Amino acid sequence: MRRSTRPVVSQPGTLVLLAVSLGLLAAFLFAGSASLQQHAAHEVEYSPHVGRTAGDRRRPAVFVALFRLVRSLLRSKLWLFGWTTNLVGFLVQAAALHFGTVALVQPLLVTQLLFSLPMASAWCRRWPHKRDWAAAGAICAGLAVFLAVRGVAPLEGTPDRRLVLVSGFSLLIIVGLLMLISTGRRPLVHGTVIAVAAGLCFAFSAVLMKLTTDDLIHRGVGATARDWPGYALAVSTLTGLVLEQGAFAAGSLPAAVAAMTITNPLASYVLGVLAFHVMPPTSPGAVAGLAGAGVLLFAGAVGLAHSPIVRPGASRDPGRTPGVTAASPQSSC
Repeated sequence: MRRSTRPVVSQPGTLVLLAVSLGLLAAFLFAGSASLQQHAAHEVEYSPHVGRTAGDRRRPAVFVALFRLVRSLLRSKLWLFGWTTNLVGFLVQAAALHFGTVALVQPLLVTQLLFSLPMASAWCRRWPHKRDWAAAGAICAGLAVFLAVRGVAPLEGTPDRRLVLVSGFSLLIIVGLLMLISTGRRPLVHGTVIAVAAGLCFAFSAVLMKLTTDDLIHRGVGATARDWPGYALAVSTLTGLVLEQGAFAAGSLPAAVAAMTITNPLASYVLGVLAFHVMPPTSPGAVAGLAGAGVLLFAGAVGLAHSPIVRPGASRDPGRTPGVTAASPQSSC
């Protein structure tokens, strides 16, 4: 049997550059989609935090609240445009994953925060604070370390479907627990927990996306339709999108994107190493580079999540907040 030749072997530098470029483009599209969808989500009713009061002793399940939210969003042209942008980003991400590994491409998506900052600034018509630029610089520095230090970003890997299935069932249990934990919590806590769950779903979707893309290219449409990764990809992505809308409706854009873009690359790197027979960094320099990149990316994401531009309750009129109850966090924009 003739072994299929992969371009990564003959031109690794070109393929890595292509994967990185497509990954950054996907991050930009996801940031634009998040901005549009978050503003659309704030225009509809979403009250997952309703607790026991004198007049209402019912506590609606977070699952019901999320699906009611999505049903309302489907009527919003702004949300549908954001969803279309997200779909394009999804296709670009699939192309990036074809040319690169999950552990290489997914950490690039943390740059969504870099693109989200100027978008939030444009919506608010406010110039970012110096601290915001410092946080953005930390993300850039972390990304540079991740890509520049040899041995940190895995360039090749072979999937182990048994380990992918084990990872999927483990993440399913974790996401279910997070959704239960988020029920009845304060809006800020609820939005953050739901965003973490969405990030886990998107991380697993990246693994399934790579499997499905390889099936399509090397085995054809018929074989892909008879295989399970494509269907699991649809379920994982749909679940992530539903959770994402709940995170956008419950909190501000950078807070939700921060939680997802911290969880997504971290979980993706672990999945990319464990489920793809990828050798993790072993040399002291590579381990130090990975740790340094992780610290910089985390610090930058946390810094942008606390940007004054999006601090809850700063300037919006509490008497005019369509679709958000008085207890909900309100973006300063």
